[in-house]
Amino acid sequence: MPRLSLTIATTDYDHFRDLRFGLVRAEGIDHTWLTLGHHECFARFTANREFDLSELSLAKFMAQISRPTPDIVGLPVICSRLFRFSSFYVNRKSGIRTIADLRGRKVGSPEWAHSAAVYMRGWMQNEMGVPLTDVHWFQAGANAPGREEKVELNLPARVTLTRVADRSLSDLLAAHEIDCAIIARPPQCFLDGHPDVVRLFPDFVEMEEAFYARTRVWPIMHIIAMKRSIVDSHPWAARNLYNAFVESKRRSIERILDPAVSRYPVPWLANYARRMRDMFGGDLFPYGIEENRPTWEQMALYAMQQGIAHRPMTPEEMFPAGIMTRVVI
Repeated sequence: MPRLSLTIATTDYDHFRDLRFGLVRAEGIDHTWLTLGHHECFARFTANREFDLSELSLAKFMAQISRPTPDIVGLPVICSRLFRFSSFYVNRKSGIRTIADLRGRKVGSPEWAHSAAVYMRGWMQNEMGVPLTDVHWFQAGANAPGREEKVELNLPARVTLTRVADRSLSDLLAAHEIDCAIIARPPQCFLDGHPDVVRLFPDFVEMEEAFYARTRVWPIMHIIAMKRSIVDSHPWAARNLYNAFVESKRRSIERILDPAVSRYPVPWLANYARRMRDMFGGDLFPYGIEENRPTWEQMALYAMQQGIAHRPMTPEEMFPAGIMTRVVI
């Protein structure tokens, strides 16, 4: 049987390295791997399905997988995952000190279906009692103007969203034309040391550790999406790819945890990684459905509440049937 040839587009991740370089192989599959910025992956895959598999924002994935006849399916492979309490940036002149202070204020994000903002808006509404309708939302590019929404939306009733095409969130925040930005990358004004732009939660690490201990949610930003036609034609391909991604990740974590060799130019990295491994129950960066169920379910809920998903979804509906079939030797 001839080998299946696939194109894969992702950003450069160490946990994909061994698969990308051919040190790990997916049984029966050859790949052409395109290393692109993740925004380019998102835009080109969402607009034109240029690749067979692509890194994709989880929020944008939720918009597309919940369509009546989706043409993609996910692999429960995590490209990027980060807690996001560090992502609230405020202008001091607004006098904002708590989440409750955001009621009635102007808050921006790069896109409505921006995974970091989806998690934090959901947290505001569901845990902190600040409904979406109590905030005037803005959308603009993070550090440059012109960023546009990549998926269709059905905003909830009475939610106010203003799109700004000719200014960036960084400019708006520095000029005090918005009060807060929820943004994955620090705004340039913050990096440049603008005296009025600060993090709302300077103690974000402690907050995030406590949040995980309470909820077992470790926010997933980007996953691997795959054309459904490949799974329909080659039902074995999804699991073989998943197995290869898992082995590539295992090797990456083995490198990080190695106490004898400084593979990365970061002091005490192995010690820190072992502490994080223990905090996360033994798996430093888990893939799979059950291992991440609270996180999949939270994003599904928040995406539905925020008008991104078209219908409620269970984790099992997001991925190929049988992808997690247990194999015991």
